Amino acid sequence: MSIFEYNGSAVVAMVGKNCFAIASDRRLGVQLQTIATDFQRISKIHDKLFIALSGLATDAQTLYQRLVFRHKLYQLREERDMKPETFASLVSALLYEKRFGPYFCQPVIAGLGDEDKPFICTMDCIGAKELAKDFVVSGTASESLYGACEAMFKPDMEPEELFETISQALLSSVDRDCLSGWGGHVYVV
Repeated sequence: MSIFEYNGSAVVAMVGKNCFAIASDRRLGVQLQTIATDFQRISKIHDKLFIALSGLATDAQTLYQRLVFRHKLYQLREERDMKPETFASLVSALLYEKRFGPYFCQPVIAGLGDEDKPFICTMDCIGAKELAKDFVVSGTASESLYGACEAMFKPDMEPEELFETISQALLSSVDRDCLSGWGGHVYVV
């Protein structure tokens, strides 16, 4: 079993019309044993920027704390919130810095940039970014998430339709993965 699969996870972000949605499952496990059913993978950086961390839960919590620290320093220095593109570059640099002893996390970043233009991206554990215009997925359920999102995604969805689409994609995908599940958390911005 890969270290990325140790705790199990399913994370997806999807773009709509001047909005985005980010969703994750709620299960925290140790291999096949469920430890908690209310685990929070999605974290708010500021009102228009969210990050979800799939992979090893302890590394995800450590990485999140470092990212919050860096964002607060940026806010103090620049007197404004970080743009999603800038934050993605920060996360990428932070992960690449630790490439020889990496954080076993795969971040999914979703945010609204200038003029409420949605931005989503994911990266591997050493910070190689994958930008997308429709959706990005991460975690142990990523194969089934790709299939569900490909089938359900439509461009320029309104927030209500986007919520329904991402929720159905997440729930149908975690049913096919024994390492993730127990419902989900969905944020629409």
